[in-house]
Amino acid sequence: MDDFKISMAAARVNAGLTQSEVAARMGVGKMTIINWENGKTEPKASQMRKFCEICKCPEAIIFLPRIPL
Repeated sequence: MDDFKISMAAARVNAGLTQSEVAARMGVGKMTIINWENGKTEPKASQMRKFCEICKCPEAIIFLPRIPL
């Protein structure tokens, strides 16, 4: 199970939540969630923990997409 990874978007969808719902629960804008899911920006460690609490998934299985430079 150590090799199992899912994207932030997959974790959110698996939790049955929309980007707007996650944003509201986290106290951020919907564009923040979109940018995290697209790899344009990264959440702070505290935001990642909260995201995982909301989506009910362990931080260890989430990967963050990277936009190539």
